[in-house]
Amino acid sequence: MGVGPQSTFADQLHAEKYRQKGEDFRGAMNRVAFAMADGHDHYHDFREVLLDMRFMPGGRIQAAMGAAKKVTPYNCFVASKIDDSFVEGDNSIMGVATQAAQTMRMGGGIGYDFSTLRPSGALIKKLGSRSSGPMAFMNIFNEVCKATSSAGNRRGAQMGVLRVDHPDIVAFVHAKNNLDKLNGFNISVAVTDEFMEAVDKQSSFELKFGGRVYDEIDALELYEMMMRSTWDWAEPGILFIDTINRMNNLWYCEEIAATNPCGEQPLAPNAACLLGSFNLVRYIRKDKQTGLYYFDFDQLKADIPHVVRAMNMVIDRAIYPLQAQMDAAHAKRRMGLGVTGVANAIETLGFPYGTPDYIAMQGTILKVIEHGAYMASIDLAKEKGPFPLFDAEKYLAGEYIKTLPEDVRAGIAKHGILNSHLLSIAPTGTISQTADNVSSSIEPVFEEVTQRPVFMAEGKIIVSEPDYAFAQFGTKPKISDHVSLDEHLGVLLNATKHVDSAVSKTCNTAGDFTPWDDFKALYRRAWEGGAKGVTTFNKDGKRLALLTKGTIKSVAKVEEEVDQTEKQVEACEFDAATGRRSCE
Repeated sequence: MGVGPQSTFADQLHAEKYRQKGEDFRGAMNRVAFAMADGHDHYHDFREVLLDMRFMPGGRIQAAMGAAKKVTPYNCFVASKIDDSFVEGDNSIMGVATQAAQTMRMGGGIGYDFSTLRPSGALIKKLGSRSSGPMAFMNIFNEVCKATSSAGNRRGAQMGVLRVDHPDIVAFVHAKNNLDKLNGFNISVAVTDEFMEAVDKQSSFELKFGGRVYDEIDALELYEMMMRSTWDWAEPGILFIDTINRMNNLWYCEEIAATNPCGEQPLAPNAACLLGSFNLVRYIRKDKQTGLYYFDFDQLKADIPHVVRAMNMVIDRAIYPLQAQMDAAHAKRRMGLGVTGVANAIETLGFPYGTPDYIAMQGTILKVIEHGAYMASIDLAKEKGPFPLFDAEKYLAGEYIKTLPEDVRAGIAKHGILNSHLLSIAPTGTISQTADNVSSSIEPVFEEVTQRPVFMAEGKIIVSEPDYAFAQFGTKPKISDHVSLDEHLGVLLNATKHVDSAVSKTCNTAGDFTPWDDFKALYRRAWEGGAKGVTTFNKDGKRLALLTKGTIKSVAKVEEEVDQTEKQVEACEFDAATGRRSCE
């Protein structure tokens, strides 16, 4: 197989999204490898990994590193904590809106916690007036996002979060029950353990702000309200915020209240994180004697140190939209290594998606990446020292760190570690397409031949591409329509065990074939199983019907067909057929 994408569409998409004028794939990877290299030998080692597409840096990295244009290689940001003031101070509502514009203008997606804003109707003593509440101010950020999205082929991407105990939570839950509202946002509710326990007890739940209780609501009623909204509209997503903070490696020096737009990176205010994914199909080998496929663990183990070293170099060489973001990145040195092509790889080995053998194999692969990434960062700490906020005693007391193997914990105790976080599973929508349509992230294959909306400079186009494993190996996939909620949840919880940040995964439902009680129970089971968040998509819901009405057509061959009917801006890239998002 030649270097780079083999299909015409994948190559064109990669060129459109990530390459400089006149670059081919090899030239782009030479540029990226040189910009990320830690010395001559490392350049050649890492370049070989990139050329074979065994590791695919996040789209922002591919577009930014070594490029002339002033863009950031970071996909993920969370905004400053928003002060409860309209214009006074750098972190006022308008101040943070300005920061957001600067961040999105340079290619970053950004999340916000709006729980710091007083509820609608609350008295503003200085003015003798009443607050408009978080929903009204989110409209300002929505317009900023839409304006920013016009600058090139990367649209603005935002995540809006509100705590479940905020007095305006009911309005927030219904905020996107109409495609004309807040369409520059994904939204999620930050659900607490206290709330989930109140749901189990079917007790009342206090809605409060600033130490004052504004109202009480039946917890089960609010839970049902959230479930109905996400069943119909695929939003809000759910973040288990106490689990996020409990499992945070930096529990001792930061508090997390929001995530990046797709949810795979829970981040403290001003924090940022790099993304990249191992393309697991590139580790599938065929035994010449038996004709059977196997997974090349030795190659994966050899690649991990080169990747961690390269990603670490980006932290120091990146352009940051804001000084506060650079300071936080340098102090914590986060990265988010993930995977793509998982379903293609494991199903080619003979294990249907979501089965016990499939989940066990996924866990084995992720455990190898987890162990290798941490050991590589420990080795870097021997050379360069640990990250500035490292505190050995407190870091080793972290709940996630305590789950790591003894040799990893011993290495951290002796040498420290250079990167506070190393692992994150992102949606990988665009980079999976540029890799000849490998299965996205840890998701199942949607169809043997998939029609996808893709946003390019000319507008939205609909393309048909065969699934990678189906085309290359003749693998018959278990398509998403045949994957049960139990199987989706099993894949999600297994991945969560081996990731120190979070997992962005969509649990697709089969509409009328999914019992309502099973759907509601999914979220409770996810919380009990240690998930940090859940997103679902119901193909029979209202959102799909409105998004696709009169717009999605079959395309017999790959061609650029601009859809002039597209009027909505969606945070990240929303695939109406699958419910998946990509923030690349």
